[in-house]
Formats: sequence, structure tokens, C-alpha cells
Amino acid sequence: MQRIVIVGGGAGGLALATQLGKRLGKKKLADITLVDAARTHVWKPLLHQLAAGSFDTHAEEIEYLAQARWNHFKFRLGSLTGIDRSNKTVQLAASHDDKGREITPAQSLNYDTLVIAVGSQTNDFGTPGAAEHTIKLDSPQAAKHFNERLINACIRAQTVPRAEGSGLLTVTIVGGGATGVELAAELHAAARVLGNYGFENINPEKDLQIVLVEAGPRLLAQLPERLGHAAERELRKLAVDVYTNEKVVEVTEGSLKMASGKVIQSTLTVWAAGVKAADFLKTMGGSQTLEVNKLNQLVVNGNLQTSRDSSIYAFGDCAACQQADGSWVPPRAQSAYQQAMYLARELPSLMAGKPVKPFVYTDQGSLVSLSDYSSVGSLMGSLSQGSFFVEGQVAKLMYWALHKQHQLALGGIKKTALITLSEMIDRTHRPRIKLH
Repeated sequence: MQRIVIVGGGAGGLALATQLGKRLGKKKLADITLVDAARTHVWKPLLHQLAAGSFDTHAEEIEYLAQARWNHFKFRLGSLTGIDRSNKTVQLAASHDDKGREITPAQSLNYDTLVIAVGSQTNDFGTPGAAEHTIKLDSPQAAKHFNERLINACIRAQTVPRAEGSGLLTVTIVGGGATGVELAAELHAAARVLGNYGFENINPEKDLQIVLVEAGPRLLAQLPERLGHAAERELRKLAVDVYTNEKVVEVTEGSLKMASGKVIQSTLTVWAAGVKAADFLKTMGGSQTLEVNKLNQLVVNGNLQTSRDSSIYAFGDCAACQQADGSWVPPRAQSAYQQAMYLARELPSLMAGKPVKPFVYTDQGSLVSLSDYSSVGSLMGSLSQGSFFVEGQVAKLMYWALHKQHQLALGGIKKTALITLSEMIDRTHRPRIKLH
């Protein structure tokens, strides 16, 4: 029986394990194991809501052990530390609880086919002070940490007299990409709700100052220009201070210094600028390292096989996949999802040595959620080969539909319907914001 090991339980890795479990694991055609350092999965596009406290994590989290049981694959807790390509084994680090006690020892897993889908992490470009004084919003744990600090800062602000013309609390977000833009809007909405739960002094217009800093000339630089301008217009309506063409050169505990000389005082600072793959990917394998690019991404061919080992695959943010036209597949959630579905279909043929068509990325457009206020997006038009612009309630509905598509891939129609119903019920009795 073929042994397939998938490392990384993000949107792509979990979807692939689920689909392969249904197609191969259920029929005993393959032994499928998913490896992740966490026990639960949260859809990454929701991290800004998790950070602001505007959704219940327990309702959104998927437990890997339960998902594995329901979909005919295995789950192993651990983080990847090495690969022995000659013996086809992966090494996993020991896992520990919050007291430092060992949960699982260091272990090895044998594989016939290895799929690496470990995602990406925030790239601070070596900016002095960024590692020590900012929160990088690239994991559920980081988002929860930011939320705890935000609530603590709000509680503290209740007892501190406000100086004339200054805010009690300043949150600075470095990076005007989708994460930074969505977090800025979500924080403004969260501040409005906080006033209903005992934080009478937290007014989003007067007492909470939200600052968004982008090194480039506009927001959402990777998306259509009209989308970036629309997002900036909406944020300015919410009194978010938007600075473009401002590169952060130093971060301290309470401030940020720009290349222009400008200094911004900051209570909490989030770094959401730039992404790269994990550093360990470039040294993994010892003398038999896999090829990576300057962002530590594993170089793969059109079938998502790594350039130096055809039995090892990589996809999502941790992989560099060049298309036939010379372009590179962008590090986006829709890319990882499309690649996961490609491997779910083609991996059995690839493992059998049969020829398959290479992966082709289809840009389906982009959607950016601005909390309860609005959403904006650019969708690709298949007939015109161009794109059309959507915003407001239509874009919000489509953003919601993307989340449901993810839930459908993992749980099917019946489970997604039940989750949606429970979400509607929860809104009637739960606080609209997480307060602890």
C-alpha cells in the first residue's frame, strides 16, 4: 500500500488529505498521514477577524483528529525538522505542552510520496526591532496573542486620562496588503462593539487610532489598481490614517521610524508586510537539500514535483511553480486550493508513473473584506478575458461564499449546512466580539 505523507494542515494540505482520504484511504488504496504542529485548523483568510476578536474560534476551528477519523486518513502531531531522501523518511520534532512537558517524542515517518504544504510566514526583511516589537499575523496563535494584547490595552486605557487631541490607544499595521487592509477595517468595527460591553471610553473615532503604513505607492499593490484605491477610500471614511510611500526602517516598543524621518507612536504594532517560506526549507535534507529560491520556496515543475526529487511534491505558499507563459503562481489561498484539487485528481496517476497534464493556475479574481462596512473585489470574466469590479453587499456575499467553498471541500454539503445554521444561532446569544 502506498504511503502518502502530507506535511502542513493549512487550507491546501487539509483539503488534499481529506480528498485523498475519500478517494484512496477509504478504499484501502493508500495509507495517508497528515502532519501539523497544531491540533486544529483555522482558515487563514479569517485571521484578521480572529485578531480583532470578531468571531468565535471554537466555531471555526477544525480538529485534525476528528477530520482524519471522518475522512479515512491519519493525523500526527509534530513539526517537520528533516528529510532523509535516501531512506524516504521524514523527521518530526517532539511536541510539548505549555508547561514544557513532552506530549509526543521526536519521531520518524516512512513515505513513498511526500507532499509539503507548510505555507508561508511574514517577512520582516530584517528591519531592526521588528522581530522583538511587532506581532506577525501569520498564524492563529499570533492572532489570538494580538487579541489578548488588544483587550488588555483597552482595559488599561479605561483608567488612563486622555491627553487633549491624542488617542488612548494606537494600533499600527505595517503592510497595505489584504491582511493589513482587512485588519484595519475589522479593528474599527471591533472598537464600535467594545463600547457596548463596558468600554465606554473606547470610541473608534476619538479614542482608538488605527494607522496603516505601506512602503509602496498604493494599497493592495498585487491586486488591480482600482481595488486598491477603493479600499483606501473606504478606510479613510473610517478615519484610518493611511500612509503610502513610507518605509519602516526601525521599530521600538512604542514607535516606528520611517525612512522619511517620520516617527509614529504606537501602542500595538502588527507586521503584515511581505511573505516568505520557512527558513528550514533551504537546509532541510542535509547534503541532499531540495532546490529553493530566494524566498525559501521549494522549486517545483508543472506537476508540483520538486526539481531534485520526483517523489516529493510541494504546493501553496511554500512552492515556486512557473507557468507555461513564464509567470509564477501567486502565493494566494485560491492558488493553494486549486493545487490541492489538482493533486487530489492526478496524484494516483503520478505515483503510477503515468503522464498527466501540468497544473494550470486560473485567476478567479480577488475579494477584500472591510468588516461590516463593505467589501471590494475584482472578478475575472471568462467571456471577455478581462475582469469586472464588484463592491458593497455583492462583494460581501461572494467573500462569504469563498469561506463556504472551503467548508464544503472539508466537510461536504450536510456538514456545511449544519455549520451555517449554528453560526446563525450563535449570533443570537454570543457577544459580537471576543472579550477574553
